Amino acid sequence: MSTGEEAPELKRGDLERGIREHDGAGLERLLEGSSSGERTHALARLSEDDLGELLVLVDPDVAADVLESLPESQAAEALEDLEPGAAAEIVHEMSSDEQADLLAKVDDPESILERLDSVEAAGLRSLKAYPSESAGGLMATEFLAFTRDDTVEAVVTEMQARADELADYDVQYVYVLEATGQLCGVLRLRDLLLSPRGLKIHRIMIADPLHVRVDATLEELDRFFRDHAFLGVPAVDDEGRLVGVVREASVDYALAQKQGSDLAKSGGIVGGEELRTMPLRVRAGRRLSWLSINVLLNLGGASVIALHQETLKEVIALAVFLPIISDMSGCSGNQAVAVSMRELSLGVTRPRDAMQVLWKEVMVGLINGAVLGLLVAAIAYFWKGDAMLGVVAGLALAVNTVLAVGIGGTVPLLLKRLGQDPALASGPILTTITDMCGFLLALTLAAKLLL
Repeated sequence: MSTGEEAPELKRGDLERGIREHDGAGLERLLEGSSSGERTHALARLSEDDLGELLVLVDPDVAADVLESLPESQAAEALEDLEPGAAAEIVHEMSSDEQADLLAKVDDPESILERLDSVEAAGLRSLKAYPSESAGGLMATEFLAFTRDDTVEAVVTEMQARADELADYDVQYVYVLEATGQLCGVLRLRDLLLSPRGLKIHRIMIADPLHVRVDATLEELDRFFRDHAFLGVPAVDDEGRLVGVVREASVDYALAQKQGSDLAKSGGIVGGEELRTMPLRVRAGRRLSWLSINVLLNLGGASVIALHQETLKEVIALAVFLPIISDMSGCSGNQAVAVSMRELSLGVTRPRDAMQVLWKEVMVGLINGAVLGLLVAAIAYFWKGDAMLGVVAGLALAVNTVLAVGIGGTVPLLLKRLGQDPALASGPILTTITDMCGFLLALTLAAKLLL
């Protein structure tokens, strides 16, 4: 059991007090003495003005850690509010992959890039050109590489001379290159330190190492790290030249971000991200843009009910089962949407597979629809003692379930083919169609069988 005292919890009030007193050193002590979770919790609740003031008061390397502790959207807003020169000093302290991710979310990245060293700025511009969810967009350009004819002594001497710089690198391996820059091997630090100093490194390297292309997708990178227990993998261009290293942690973070964004979109958050630190107008507007469309879409289901008012008057008990038919079919459809979204993200399903997906979902829908339909039919019969009411409710649910899973499974694929965002649009389309079809089936069957 530890006998040391635990560090006090970092609170927003402590940070606000340090900001009011312009105590940069005190703020640094508070931040460096807290866990990453505490930092994120306290920093995310600061006002925009206080966060901007804090970033100016602390050293740029501490400010860089602050931004890396925040959600990217909030970090980008904070960076935008700074004077470009101060923002550039902070960006300079970040790793290249963090720099590229953050600048991709800034409205005017050039104002910051212009104040960086020309070589660093050129490297960041090239990184920004890659898709964010590709190896190029996720890789770091800080790595150790030497040519195959360098000696062990030359490599060790170079590393010792750059010790301060390399302390900030995530160094796991030394990469070995041809004279023209092509990746030809990887060198473990253990082998480097234990080998004779005069030996050329191509004699002790692991030749033809596993690597990924710079255009590898996030899904391909995920599969790579699931298949190989590596902390990082080199990324090469079309000519086999080493251009960066993709870390497993970066891939895991990108996957978590994508899944969170897809979940938010499926829940109706336009843009895929909302934080309660965002301005009220922005938050309300993003939600309303989706909700107002759903009001119009739901008029379709309401119109079906309106056209069958007389049927409902005669068989009022059926009204109890309409929301059950609609909601249960919607749940089944959403399960199919979730599977399609997951398979799209893993690359195991493509838009051209829509007919195969439809067939498989219909098979599931027939089984689940029959079971759910029989259950609802039994409930209706035991409640009202009316077998025909049970037939109407159960049959409507069974048929609508088949329709729902077929639509839920294929709509994301069709939207993907049309270049639309399946995470945002699949839900409203599914809900509208299942409501309309469920109500129409139940009320039409009631008109034929119960009146």
